[in-house]
Amino acid sequence: MADTPQRHRPEPAHPDRRQRALPWTAPKPAHEDARAPDLIRAILDSPNYRQADQDVDFLNRDDTRGLRLQLDYRKAETLLAEHGIAHSIVVFGSTRVPEPRAARQRVATLEASCAADPGNAEAVQELRIARRVLEKSRYYEVAQQFGQLVGRAEGPGGKRLVVVTGGGPGMMEAANRGAHDVGARTVGLNITLPHEQYPNPYLTPELCLRFHYFAIRKLHFLLRARALVVFPGGYGTLDELFETLTLIQTRKIAPLPVILVGRDYWQRVFDPEFMMQEGVIDPEDRDLFWFAETAQQIWDDILHWYARAGKPLCE
Repeated sequence: MADTPQRHRPEPAHPDRRQRALPWTAPKPAHEDARAPDLIRAILDSPNYRQADQDVDFLNRDDTRGLRLQLDYRKAETLLAEHGIAHSIVVFGSTRVPEPRAARQRVATLEASCAADPGNAEAVQELRIARRVLEKSRYYEVAQQFGQLVGRAEGPGGKRLVVVTGGGPGMMEAANRGAHDVGARTVGLNITLPHEQYPNPYLTPELCLRFHYFAIRKLHFLLRARALVVFPGGYGTLDELFETLTLIQTRKIAPLPVILVGRDYWQRVFDPEFMMQEGVIDPEDRDLFWFAETAQQIWDDILHWYARAGKPLCE
């Protein structure tokens, strides 16, 4: 019986290196064609040679907007899920209302300016507005105290309930700051704007996200929202408030507590009673929100709403 030939069993190929380089791993040498280096450089420098996911100019084209929308949504969705963020208390409010100490300093500076130049009508107007901002700055402390209440409710290891804001200064900073004060995680959803902006310093670094599109940012505000708490604010605050009320009114989202902080301010900003009397909303639409003045009132009202609804604040 003939001997069976021994079979050749090659070693596995190295995952990175080759024994002999492939032909395309080096450019055509100049000694073969003196024009080759310049021609190759022109190809490599062309924007069209960039890999698609690294070509920012291509990704910013009008016809790739769909891709950008998906990325804007997917990055935040992935990261928030990875960090176990399941439920949020969303806090909106003016970026222009600072903490009381800063507001008092602004008033003092303008008072000095007006005393030195009493005929300066512009300075007088600025002082009047600064005094109104100072009056509203008490809500900074309310927002900070509320952030502390929510932060404590997250508990050791987290119950997956966090404060979420737009990540800016003013009322949003105050709510993030309160949660930060008690060692809780806190989320900021920033937006890219034509003029440079910075997030407030009290956000959890891994949970400060930046969006290109307002629409996707708003979507993420509400996807996990268990309540909306709205402090005095301007156009941006009103936009977010009215969009939420519209979504609840039309039941595009499930009803949730909407609490406006500062009755005096909000009753001058808009009049839902008048809208109801004019027939443009129903009585039940007028009752989609209510007012509160203190952090404890806000928190107690949220808990009461969920108790009446027969479902837990956090699942």
